[in-house]
Amino acid sequence: MAILVSGGAGYIGSHMVLELLDRGEKVVVLDDLSTGFWWAVPQEATLVRGDMGDQALVERTIAEHDISEIAHFAAKIVVPDSVSDPLGYYHNNTVKTRALLESAVRGGVKHVIFSSTAAVYGEPPVSPVPEEIALNPINPYGRSKLMSEWMLGDVARAHGLTYVALRYFNVAGADPRGRSGQSSTNATHLIKVASQAALGQRAGLEIFGTDYPTPDGTCVRDYIHVTDLARAHLAALDHLRAGGENLTLNCGYGRGYSVKEVVEVVKEVSGVDFPVKLSPRRAGDPAALVAKADRIRNELGWQPEHDDLTEIVTQALAWEESLRKRNAS
Repeated sequence: MAILVSGGAGYIGSHMVLELLDRGEKVVVLDDLSTGFWWAVPQEATLVRGDMGDQALVERTIAEHDISEIAHFAAKIVVPDSVSDPLGYYHNNTVKTRALLESAVRGGVKHVIFSSTAAVYGEPPVSPVPEEIALNPINPYGRSKLMSEWMLGDVARAHGLTYVALRYFNVAGADPRGRSGQSSTNATHLIKVASQAALGQRAGLEIFGTDYPTPDGTCVRDYIHVTDLARAHLAALDHLRAGGENLTLNCGYGRGYSVKEVVEVVKEVSGVDFPVKLSPRRAGDPAALVAKADRIRNELGWQPEHDDLTEIVTQALAWEESLRKRNAS
């Protein structure tokens, strides 16, 4: 039997693949390589190039590789893009997830781990944000993911598969061993963009919004190391294999940093005082998103090992440097 990782050539998915391979799992990656990279998939994994919405391909892959579980990462994730292209986001994140779930049911897949997002909370009235709070996403990205959560719950009740949906907060950093990291050329992740500015790959960095109701006026986010996040998925997989119940859990550390605070850490670690431009708010950005993160520890026994912003930034900078050398060769 094997586990299928959709979007396994992308940022978070590739780290999940590494963690699975490190413990001897058989891994099949499904990725159309629209934003992922073939070289991010280790030779020990099988790469199937294709679209998660191609049901014939997915069902053939499930049958040929005896897929028993799916870790579903493939998605569009840029909030401002979802505001300008809502139909594209609903098609990719919701319609194609529906197709993937139907293929999973037809193929007899037992367990699904779903990559959800803190964007389902919208502008939460409390911080940190607990899982049971009313959901009110304020952008098409968050709504597309919430619709997929609903579908997953309905499918589980109707067809008997079990699932864990993990609501990510802000994912950052890179594999501590330097094997993978955030590689997209047009990525909008703050720490990646700031790292590129520190390395001279960008002229500077733009902060969107300085008048939010936060201590310094800039958005506050809960930054989780990508390896800790991947290991949360492993814990979810073990939970399901042991007969555990369906769960929806936050993935964060329970502590937030403002945009200005993150920028200062990048400047301190890199030793570069790069230019910063202050600009108006972007559409769809909530003021603060910090996880109430005790449930995932209690339910899955998950213990983060990289809860340190300086470490996250250091590894992100190291990855950008290695990526620059790769792209130059």
